[in-house]
Amino acid sequence: MKPRVLIVEDVFIEAHSLERTLLAEGYPLYPVADTVEEALAVIQRVPVDLVLLDIHLKGDRTGIHLAHILNEKNIAFIYLSANSNRAVLEEAKLTRPYGFLVKPFRKKDLLIALDIAAYLHRYKHLRQSETSRPGEPSKAAESIRSAGTERQGEHSRSLRSPIAPVIIGNSPAITTLMEQTTIAAGSNVSVLILGETGTGKELVAREIHRLSDRRDKPFIVVNCGGMVPTLVEAELFGHEKGAFTGAQTRRPGKFELADGGTIFLDEIGELPIEMQPKFLRVLQEGEVEPIGGSLKHVDVRVLAATNRNLEAEIANNRFRLDLYYRLSVFPILIPPLRNRRQDIPLLAMHFMKRFGQETGKLMTDISAAAIQHLQGYSWPGNIRELENVIHRSLLNSQGPVMESVSLPSTLPASSPTPPGGNPEDLSIAGNERNHILKVLDRCGWKVAGKDGAAAVLNIKVSTLTSRMKKLGITRPK
Repeated sequence: MKPRVLIVEDVFIEAHSLERTLLAEGYPLYPVADTVEEALAVIQRVPVDLVLLDIHLKGDRTGIHLAHILNEKNIAFIYLSANSNRAVLEEAKLTRPYGFLVKPFRKKDLLIALDIAAYLHRYKHLRQSETSRPGEPSKAAESIRSAGTERQGEHSRSLRSPIAPVIIGNSPAITTLMEQTTIAAGSNVSVLILGETGTGKELVAREIHRLSDRRDKPFIVVNCGGMVPTLVEAELFGHEKGAFTGAQTRRPGKFELADGGTIFLDEIGELPIEMQPKFLRVLQEGEVEPIGGSLKHVDVRVLAATNRNLEAEIANNRFRLDLYYRLSVFPILIPPLRNRRQDIPLLAMHFMKRFGQETGKLMTDISAAAIQHLQGYSWPGNIRELENVIHRSLLNSQGPVMESVSLPSTLPASSPTPPGGNPEDLSIAGNERNHILKVLDRCGWKVAGKDGAAAVLNIKVSTLTSRMKKLGITRPK
Protein backbone atom coordinates (compact mmCIF):
# COMPACT_ATOMS: atom_id res chain seq x y z
CA MET A 1 0.00 0.00 0.00
CA LYS A 2 1.41 3.37 -1.02
CA PRO A 3 1.82 6.05 1.66
CA ARG A 4 -0.68 8.89 1.96
CA VAL A 5 1.16 12.02 0.80
CA LEU A 6 0.73 15.70 1.60
CA ILE A 7 2.45 18.22 -0.68
CA VAL A 8 3.49 21.46 1.03
CA GLU A 9 4.55 23.80 -1.78
CA ASP A 10 3.74 27.47 -2.44
CA VAL A 11 4.56 27.54 -6.18
CA PHE A 12 1.41 26.47 -8.04
CA ILE A 13 3.11 25.12 -11.17
CA GLU A 14 5.48 22.91 -9.17
CA ALA A 15 2.73 21.73 -6.84
CA HIS A 16 0.45 20.87 -9.77
CA SER A 17 3.26 18.94 -11.49
CA LEU A 18 3.86 16.91 -8.33
CA GLU A 19 0.15 16.19 -8.02
CA ARG A 20 -0.13 14.88 -11.57
CA THR A 21 2.96 12.68 -11.21
CA LEU A 22 1.90 11.09 -7.92
CA LEU A 23 -1.73 10.58 -8.91
CA ALA A 24 -0.58 8.82 -12.08
CA GLU A 25 1.54 6.51 -9.90
CA GLY A 26 -1.39 5.67 -7.61
CA TYR A 27 -0.39 7.67 -4.54
CA PRO A 28 -3.30 8.85 -2.35
CA LEU A 29 -3.00 12.63 -2.04
CA TYR A 30 -4.47 15.39 0.08
CA PRO A 31 -5.09 18.96 -1.17
CA VAL A 32 -1.86 20.94 -1.53
CA ALA A 33 -0.92 23.23 1.38
CA ASP A 34 1.16 26.35 0.76
CA THR A 35 1.69 27.47 4.37
CA VAL A 36 2.68 25.75 7.61
CA GLU A 37 -0.73 26.55 9.07
CA GLU A 38 -2.59 24.88 6.18
CA ALA A 39 -0.35 21.81 6.43
CA LEU A 40 -0.96 21.49 10.19
CA ALA A 41 -4.71 21.76 9.63
CA VAL A 42 -4.58 18.82 7.20
CA ILE A 43 -2.38 16.74 9.53
CA GLN A 44 -4.76 17.32 12.46
CA ARG A 45 -7.74 16.30 10.37
CA VAL A 46 -6.52 13.21 8.45
CA PRO A 47 -3.73 10.61 8.73
CA VAL A 48 -0.64 11.61 6.72
CA ASP A 49 2.22 9.16 6.12
CA LEU A 50 4.69 11.31 4.19
CA VAL A 51 5.14 15.00 3.42
CA LEU A 52 6.87 16.56 0.40
CA LEU A 53 8.06 19.77 1.98
CA ASP A 54 9.34 22.94 0.33
CA ILE A 55 11.66 24.94 2.58
CA HIS A 56 10.46 28.43 1.61
CA LEU A 57 6.71 28.85 2.03
CA LYS A 58 4.18 31.64 2.29
CA GLY A 59 3.79 33.20 5.71
CA ASP A 60 6.18 33.71 8.59
CA ARG A 61 7.16 30.08 9.10
CA THR A 62 9.29 27.92 6.82
CA GLY A 63 9.33 24.25 5.96
CA ILE A 64 12.07 23.78 8.55
CA HIS A 65 9.66 24.95 11.26
CA LEU A 66 7.13 22.39 10.05
CA ALA A 67 9.82 19.67 9.92
CA HIS A 68 10.35 19.88 13.69
CA ILE A 69 6.62 19.36 14.22
CA LEU A 70 6.59 16.43 11.79
CA ASN A 71 9.39 14.79 13.75
CA GLU A 72 7.36 15.14 16.95
CA LYS A 73 4.38 13.51 15.20
CA ASN A 74 6.61 10.77 13.69
CA ILE A 75 5.69 11.71 10.10
CA ALA A 76 8.29 11.15 7.38
CA PHE A 77 9.21 14.08 5.12
CA ILE A 78 11.37 14.92 2.11
CA TYR A 79 12.63 18.43 1.46
CA LEU A 80 12.10 20.15 -1.90
CA SER A 81 14.37 23.12 -2.51
CA ALA A 82 16.70 24.93 -4.87
CA ASN A 83 18.43 26.74 -2.00
CA SER A 84 22.18 26.23 -1.60
CA ASN A 85 22.73 28.58 1.34
CA ARG A 86 25.04 26.83 3.81
CA ALA A 87 23.20 28.04 6.91
CA VAL A 88 19.86 26.83 5.51
CA LEU A 89 21.36 23.46 4.54
CA GLU A 90 22.83 22.92 7.99
CA GLU A 91 19.57 23.90 9.68
CA ALA A 92 17.59 21.59 7.40
CA LYS A 93 20.02 18.73 8.00
CA LEU A 94 19.45 18.95 11.76
CA THR A 95 15.78 18.03 11.25
CA ARG A 96 16.83 14.59 9.91
CA PRO A 97 14.81 14.48 6.66
CA TYR A 98 14.36 11.22 4.75
CA GLY A 99 15.54 12.87 1.56
CA PHE A 100 16.32 16.15 -0.17
CA LEU A 101 15.26 16.75 -3.79
CA VAL A 102 16.96 19.64 -5.55
CA LYS A 103 14.76 21.55 -7.97
CA PRO A 104 14.35 20.85 -10.81
CA PHE A 105 14.22 17.08 -10.31
CA ARG A 106 13.09 14.23 -12.52
CA LYS A 107 10.09 11.98 -12.04
CA LYS A 108 12.44 9.02 -11.55
CA ASP A 109 14.27 10.77 -8.70
CA LEU A 110 11.01 11.72 -7.01
CA LEU A 111 9.62 8.18 -7.09
CA ILE A 112 12.87 6.64 -5.83
CA ALA A 113 13.02 9.18 -2.99
CA LEU A 114 9.43 8.37 -1.99
CA ASP A 115 10.07 4.62 -2.00
CA ILE A 116 13.20 4.95 0.12
CA ALA A 117 11.61 7.40 2.56
CA ALA A 118 8.57 5.18 3.07
CA TYR A 119 10.73 2.10 3.55
CA LEU A 120 13.20 3.74 5.94
CA HIS A 121 10.37 5.21 8.00
CA ARG A 122 8.75 1.79 8.30
CA TYR A 123 12.11 0.29 9.22
CA LYS A 124 12.71 2.98 11.86
CA HIS A 125 9.27 2.33 13.35
CA LEU A 126 9.99 -1.40 13.59
CA ARG A 127 13.34 -0.73 15.28
CA GLN A 128 11.71 1.56 17.84
CA SER A 129 9.00 -0.96 18.69
CA GLU A 130 11.30 -3.98 18.63
CA THR A 131 10.82 -6.40 21.49
CA SER A 132 12.93 -9.33 20.28
CA ARG A 133 15.23 -10.98 22.81
CA PRO A 134 19.00 -10.88 22.23
CA GLY A 135 20.02 -13.48 19.69
CA GLU A 136 16.56 -13.78 18.15
CA PRO A 137 15.82 -12.51 14.61
CA SER A 138 14.57 -8.95 14.78
CA LYS A 139 11.35 -7.65 13.26
CA ALA A 140 13.45 -5.08 11.42
CA ALA A 141 15.52 -7.83 9.83
CA GLU A 142 12.31 -9.65 8.89
CA SER A 143 11.15 -6.39 7.31
CA ILE A 144 14.25 -6.35 5.16
CA ARG A 145 13.50 -9.85 3.93
CA SER A 146 9.83 -9.18 3.30
CA ALA A 147 10.72 -6.05 1.32
CA GLY A 148 12.57 -8.15 -1.19
CA THR A 149 16.10 -8.16 0.14
CA GLU A 150 16.50 -11.89 0.48
CA ARG A 151 20.12 -11.69 1.58
CA GLN A 152 20.05 -11.08 5.31
CA GLY A 153 20.78 -14.74 6.03
CA GLU A 154 23.72 -14.73 3.67
CA HIS A 155 24.91 -11.48 5.24
CA SER A 156 24.78 -12.92 8.73
CA ARG A 157 26.64 -16.03 7.67
CA SER A 158 29.39 -13.97 6.09
CA LEU A 159 29.78 -11.95 9.28
CA ARG A 160 30.10 -15.10 11.40
CA SER A 161 32.28 -16.98 8.96
CA PRO A 162 35.77 -17.74 10.34
CA ILE A 163 37.18 -17.15 6.86
CA ALA A 164 37.70 -13.52 5.85
CA PRO A 165 34.76 -11.76 7.55
CA VAL A 166 33.79 -8.53 5.85
CA ILE A 167 32.38 -6.44 8.70
CA ILE A 168 33.37 -7.50 12.21
CA GLY A 169 31.69 -6.49 15.46
CA ASN A 170 28.62 -6.87 17.63
CA SER A 171 28.27 -3.35 19.05
CA PRO A 172 24.97 -1.48 18.51
CA ALA A 173 26.70 0.88 16.08
CA ILE A 174 27.96 -1.99 13.93
CA THR A 175 24.65 -3.83 14.11
CA THR A 176 22.98 -0.72 12.69
CA LEU A 177 25.70 -0.43 10.03
CA MET A 178 25.17 -4.06 8.98
CA GLU A 179 21.43 -3.53 8.66
CA GLN A 180 21.90 -0.32 6.64
CA THR A 181 24.35 -2.12 4.36
CA THR A 182 21.82 -4.88 3.72
CA ILE A 183 19.07 -2.36 2.97
CA ALA A 184 21.32 -0.45 0.57
CA ALA A 185 22.23 -3.67 -1.24
CA GLY A 186 18.58 -4.31 -2.03
CA SER A 187 18.25 -1.37 -4.43
CA ASN A 188 20.22 0.44 -7.12
CA VAL A 189 20.18 3.90 -5.53
CA SER A 190 23.37 5.88 -5.03
CA VAL A 191 24.98 5.52 -1.61
CA LEU A 192 27.25 8.06 0.08
CA ILE A 193 29.49 6.39 2.68
CA LEU A 194 30.78 8.81 5.31
CA GLY A 195 33.41 8.26 7.95
CA GLU A 196 36.86 9.16 9.19
CA THR A 197 40.03 7.91 7.53
CA GLY A 198 40.64 4.23 8.27
CA THR A 199 37.08 3.29 9.28
CA GLY A 200 36.60 0.88 6.37
CA LYS A 201 34.53 2.76 3.80
CA GLU A 202 35.74 0.59 0.91
CA LEU A 203 34.90 -2.59 2.85
CA VAL A 204 31.33 -1.37 3.31
CA ALA A 205 31.13 -0.55 -0.40
CA ARG A 206 32.37 -4.02 -1.30
CA GLU A 207 29.83 -5.60 1.02
CA ILE A 208 26.98 -3.64 -0.58
CA HIS A 209 28.14 -4.90 -3.98
CA ARG A 210 28.56 -8.48 -2.73
CA LEU A 211 25.02 -8.57 -1.38
CA SER A 212 23.47 -6.94 -4.44
CA ASP A 213 22.13 -8.41 -7.67
CA ARG A 214 25.29 -7.09 -9.32
CA ARG A 215 27.60 -9.32 -7.28
CA ASP A 216 28.82 -11.25 -10.36
CA LYS A 217 29.57 -8.08 -12.30
CA PRO A 218 32.62 -5.76 -12.04
CA PHE A 219 33.42 -3.78 -8.90
CA ILE A 220 35.64 -0.88 -9.93
CA VAL A 221 37.43 1.29 -7.34
CA VAL A 222 38.44 4.85 -8.21
CA ASN A 223 40.51 6.99 -5.84
CA CYS A 224 39.47 10.51 -6.82
CA GLY A 225 42.16 11.99 -4.58
CA GLY A 226 44.94 10.02 -6.23
CA MET A 227 44.20 10.99 -9.85
CA VAL A 228 46.25 13.57 -11.72
CA PRO A 229 43.84 16.52 -12.21
CA THR A 230 44.58 16.83 -15.93
CA LEU A 231 43.81 13.13 -16.48
CA VAL A 232 40.61 12.84 -14.43
CA GLU A 233 38.31 13.07 -17.46
CA ALA A 234 40.23 10.43 -19.42
CA GLU A 235 40.38 8.12 -16.38
CA LEU A 236 36.67 8.31 -15.61
CA PHE A 237 35.15 8.59 -19.08
CA GLY A 238 37.84 7.17 -21.39
CA HIS A 239 39.04 8.42 -24.76
CA GLU A 240 38.94 7.44 -28.41
CA LYS A 241 41.97 6.74 -30.58
CA GLY A 242 43.52 9.99 -31.75
CA ALA A 243 41.48 12.11 -29.33
CA PHE A 244 44.68 13.88 -28.24
CA THR A 245 48.42 13.63 -28.72
CA GLY A 246 49.61 10.26 -27.50
CA ALA A 247 46.18 8.58 -27.66
CA GLN A 248 47.37 5.69 -29.86
CA THR A 249 44.47 3.39 -28.98
CA ARG A 250 40.94 3.64 -27.64
CA ARG A 251 40.79 3.39 -23.85
CA PRO A 252 37.57 2.75 -21.92
CA GLY A 253 37.02 4.81 -18.79
CA LYS A 254 36.25 3.51 -15.31
CA PHE A 255 32.49 3.92 -15.79
CA GLU A 256 32.55 1.86 -18.96
CA LEU A 257 34.64 -0.83 -17.24
CA ALA A 258 32.04 -0.96 -14.47
CA ASP A 259 29.11 -1.38 -16.90
CA GLY A 260 26.58 -3.79 -15.38
CA GLY A 261 28.32 -3.65 -12.01
CA THR A 262 29.31 -1.14 -9.34
CA ILE A 263 31.76 1.75 -9.27
CA PHE A 264 33.14 2.96 -5.93
CA LEU A 265 34.37 6.55 -5.97
CA ASP A 266 36.60 7.04 -2.94
CA GLU A 267 37.39 10.58 -1.80
CA ILE A 268 34.59 11.97 -3.99
CA GLY A 269 35.14 15.37 -2.39
CA GLU A 270 38.38 15.62 -4.41
CA LEU A 271 36.54 15.48 -7.77
CA PRO A 272 37.38 18.71 -9.65
CA ILE A 273 34.40 21.06 -9.93
CA GLU A 274 34.74 21.21 -13.72
CA MET A 275 34.28 17.42 -13.93
CA GLN A 276 31.19 17.32 -11.75
CA PRO A 277 28.60 18.18 -14.47
CA LYS A 278 29.79 15.19 -16.54
CA PHE A 279 29.58 12.98 -13.49
CA LEU A 280 26.08 14.29 -12.82
CA ARG A 281 25.08 13.18 -16.32
CA VAL A 282 26.10 9.61 -15.45
CA LEU A 283 23.87 9.65 -12.37
CA GLN A 284 20.93 11.29 -14.12
CA GLU A 285 20.99 9.78 -17.58
CA GLY A 286 23.32 6.78 -17.32
CA GLU A 287 25.50 8.25 -20.07
CA VAL A 288 29.23 8.87 -20.44
CA GLU A 289 31.02 10.86 -23.12
CA PRO A 290 34.59 9.69 -23.84
CA ILE A 291 37.08 12.33 -24.99
CA GLY A 292 36.78 12.54 -28.75
CA GLY A 293 33.75 10.23 -28.80
CA SER A 294 29.98 10.26 -28.58
CA LEU A 295 27.61 9.55 -25.71
CA LYS A 296 27.45 5.94 -24.54
CA HIS A 297 24.88 4.37 -22.24
CA VAL A 298 26.19 2.58 -19.13
CA ASP A 299 24.37 0.65 -16.41
CA VAL A 300 26.38 1.40 -13.28
CA ARG A 301 25.55 1.43 -9.56
CA VAL A 302 27.40 4.34 -7.94
CA LEU A 303 28.80 4.17 -4.42
CA ALA A 304 30.85 7.12 -3.17
CA ALA A 305 32.79 7.87 -0.01
CA THR A 306 34.36 10.87 1.64
CA ASN A 307 35.77 12.04 4.94
CA ARG A 308 35.26 15.68 4.01
CA ASN A 309 32.46 18.03 4.98
CA LEU A 310 30.65 18.26 1.66
CA GLU A 311 28.22 20.87 2.98
CA ALA A 312 31.20 23.17 3.58
CA GLU A 313 32.52 22.36 0.10
CA ILE A 314 29.11 23.29 -1.36
CA ALA A 315 29.08 26.59 0.51
CA ASN A 316 32.57 27.36 -0.84
CA ASN A 317 31.47 26.50 -4.42
CA ARG A 318 33.81 23.49 -4.61
CA PHE A 319 31.06 20.87 -4.81
CA ARG A 320 27.72 21.00 -6.61
CA LEU A 321 24.60 20.87 -4.49
CA ASP A 322 22.66 18.84 -7.07
CA LEU A 323 25.49 16.28 -7.28
CA TYR A 324 25.62 16.01 -3.50
CA TYR A 325 21.95 15.08 -3.26
CA ARG A 326 22.12 12.73 -6.25
CA LEU A 327 24.91 10.87 -4.46
CA SER A 328 23.45 10.88 -0.97
CA VAL A 329 20.09 9.24 -1.69
CA PHE A 330 21.08 6.71 0.96
CA PRO A 331 23.83 8.00 3.28
CA ILE A 332 25.69 5.57 5.57
CA LEU A 333 27.85 6.85 8.42
CA ILE A 334 30.56 4.48 9.65
CA PRO A 335 31.34 5.02 13.36
CA PRO A 336 34.95 5.65 14.40
CA LEU A 337 36.64 2.87 16.36
CA ARG A 338 36.69 4.94 19.56
CA ASN A 339 32.87 4.83 19.52
CA ARG A 340 32.74 1.03 19.28
CA ARG A 341 35.41 -0.09 21.73
CA GLN A 342 33.56 -3.31 22.55
CA ASP A 343 34.39 -4.51 19.03
CA ILE A 344 38.14 -4.14 19.57
CA PRO A 345 38.69 -7.69 20.99
CA LEU A 346 36.95 -9.27 17.98
CA LEU A 347 38.87 -7.11 15.51
CA ALA A 348 42.19 -7.73 17.27
CA MET A 349 41.67 -11.51 17.25
CA HIS A 350 40.72 -11.42 13.57
CA PHE A 351 43.87 -9.51 12.62
CA MET A 352 46.04 -11.72 14.84
CA LYS A 353 44.77 -14.88 13.11
CA ARG A 354 45.03 -13.36 9.65
CA PHE A 355 48.59 -12.14 10.06
CA GLY A 356 49.50 -15.37 11.83
CA GLN A 357 48.44 -17.35 8.78
CA GLU A 358 50.25 -14.97 6.44
CA THR A 359 53.53 -15.04 8.40
CA GLY A 360 53.37 -18.61 9.69
CA LYS A 361 53.55 -17.31 13.26
CA LEU A 362 50.35 -18.79 14.68
CA MET A 363 49.11 -17.46 18.02
CA THR A 364 46.16 -18.64 20.10
CA ASP A 365 45.06 -15.63 22.15
CA ILE A 366 45.58 -12.05 23.28
CA SER A 367 46.05 -11.40 26.99
CA ALA A 368 43.45 -9.49 29.02
CA ALA A 369 46.05 -6.81 29.80
CA ALA A 370 46.77 -6.29 26.11
CA ILE A 371 43.05 -6.04 25.31
CA GLN A 372 42.61 -3.49 28.09
CA HIS A 373 45.51 -1.51 26.66
CA LEU A 374 43.93 -1.59 23.19
CA GLN A 375 40.54 -0.47 24.49
CA GLY A 376 42.11 2.44 26.38
CA TYR A 377 43.67 3.96 23.27
CA SER A 378 41.88 6.68 21.24
CA TRP A 379 42.58 5.19 17.74
CA PRO A 380 42.86 8.34 15.61
CA GLY A 381 43.71 6.08 12.64
CA ASN A 382 40.74 3.81 13.36
CA ILE A 383 40.68 0.18 12.15
CA ARG A 384 43.60 0.68 9.77
CA GLU A 385 45.76 1.75 12.71
CA LEU A 386 44.56 -1.20 14.83
CA GLU A 387 45.45 -3.54 11.97
CA ASN A 388 48.99 -2.15 11.86
CA VAL A 389 49.36 -2.34 15.65
CA ILE A 390 48.34 -6.00 15.77
CA HIS A 391 50.64 -6.86 12.86
CA ARG A 392 53.59 -5.16 14.57
CA SER A 393 52.74 -6.71 17.95
CA LEU A 394 52.52 -10.20 16.45
CA LEU A 395 56.00 -9.87 14.94
CA ASN A 396 57.38 -8.74 18.32
CA SER A 397 55.60 -11.41 20.39
CA GLN A 398 57.09 -14.62 21.70
CA GLY A 399 55.00 -17.66 22.54
CA PRO A 400 51.41 -18.59 21.68
CA VAL A 401 49.77 -15.63 23.49
CA MET A 402 50.12 -11.94 22.60
CA GLU A 403 50.98 -10.60 26.05
CA SER A 404 51.48 -6.96 25.05
CA VAL A 405 50.76 -4.62 22.16
CA SER A 406 52.95 -2.00 20.54
CA LEU A 407 50.89 1.18 20.64
CA PRO A 408 52.41 4.38 19.21
CA SER A 409 54.24 5.90 22.18
CA THR A 410 54.44 9.33 20.58
CA LEU A 411 50.72 9.54 19.79
CA PRO A 412 48.84 9.06 23.08
CA ALA A 413 45.20 10.04 23.41
CA SER A 414 46.20 13.26 25.17
CA SER A 415 49.15 14.13 22.91
CA PRO A 416 49.56 17.87 22.26
CA THR A 417 48.46 19.25 18.94
CA PRO A 418 51.49 19.60 16.62
CA PRO A 419 52.42 22.90 14.99
CA GLY A 420 49.77 23.86 12.44
CA GLY A 421 47.06 21.77 14.08
CA ASN A 422 43.78 23.06 15.46
CA PRO A 423 42.47 21.18 18.54
CA GLU A 424 39.17 23.07 18.36
CA ASP A 425 38.34 21.78 14.87
CA LEU A 426 36.21 18.68 15.53
CA SER A 427 35.09 18.16 11.94
CA ILE A 428 36.08 15.02 10.03
CA ALA A 429 38.46 17.05 7.86
CA GLY A 430 39.90 18.77 10.95
CA ASN A 431 40.44 15.44 12.71
CA GLU A 432 42.17 14.06 9.60
CA ARG A 433 44.37 17.14 9.31
CA ASN A 434 45.46 16.98 12.96
CA HIS A 435 46.19 13.24 12.70
CA ILE A 436 48.29 13.63 9.54
CA LEU A 437 50.22 16.47 11.21
CA LYS A 438 50.92 14.26 14.26
CA VAL A 439 52.20 11.42 12.10
CA LEU A 440 54.35 13.76 10.00
CA ASP A 441 55.77 15.30 13.15
CA ARG A 442 56.53 11.83 14.52
CA CYS A 443 58.25 10.83 11.26
CA GLY A 444 60.29 13.99 11.07
CA TRP A 445 58.20 15.10 8.09
CA LYS A 446 59.45 12.21 6.02
CA VAL A 447 56.61 11.29 3.63
CA ALA A 448 57.92 8.33 1.62
CA GLY A 449 60.01 5.29 2.50
CA LYS A 450 59.70 2.41 4.95
CA ASP A 451 59.57 4.69 8.00
CA GLY A 452 57.76 7.57 6.28
CA ALA A 453 54.33 8.97 7.14
CA ALA A 454 52.63 7.26 4.19
CA ALA A 455 53.80 3.85 5.48
CA VAL A 456 52.63 4.61 9.02
CA LEU A 457 49.22 5.72 7.71
CA ASN A 458 49.11 2.71 5.37
CA ILE A 459 48.27 4.79 2.31
CA LYS A 460 50.01 5.54 -0.97
CA VAL A 461 52.52 8.40 -1.07
CA SER A 462 50.49 10.04 -3.87
CA THR A 463 47.34 9.87 -1.72
CA LEU A 464 49.11 11.42 1.27
CA THR A 465 50.61 14.25 -0.77
CA SER A 466 47.20 14.91 -2.33
CA ARG A 467 45.56 15.02 1.11
CA MET A 468 48.28 17.34 2.41
CA LYS A 469 47.67 19.71 -0.48
CA LYS A 470 43.89 19.66 -0.04
CA LEU A 471 44.12 20.16 3.75
CA GLY A 472 46.70 22.92 3.44
CA ILE A 473 49.44 21.00 5.25
CA THR A 474 52.96 22.39 4.74
CA ARG A 475 56.19 21.73 6.61
CA PRO A 476 56.86 24.35 9.29
CA LYS A 477 59.91 26.51 8.62
